[in-house]
Amino acid sequence: MTIPEIQKKIEEGLPGCKVEILDPYRDGVHIKAVVTYNGFNGKGLIEQHRMVYATLKEELKEEIHALALETRSE
Repeated sequence: MTIPEIQKKIEEGLPGCKVEILDPYRDGVHIKAVVTYNGFNGKGLIEQHRMVYATLKEELKEEIHALALETRSE
């Protein structure tokens, strides 16, 4: 799965969010997603991360090796 595909999948799953995908090791398999979403307001960090992981449910099983998350509310 490509970085643009990951970004699109998160944006589709959390409409109105802003997603920045980073590849800090430039290897295409260790990805960091920074997700800003007003739907995170009032939710704890674990719940926010679960919301993002839910958008990538199938991909996390086989296509994405490592995904670090940073979530922010607007």
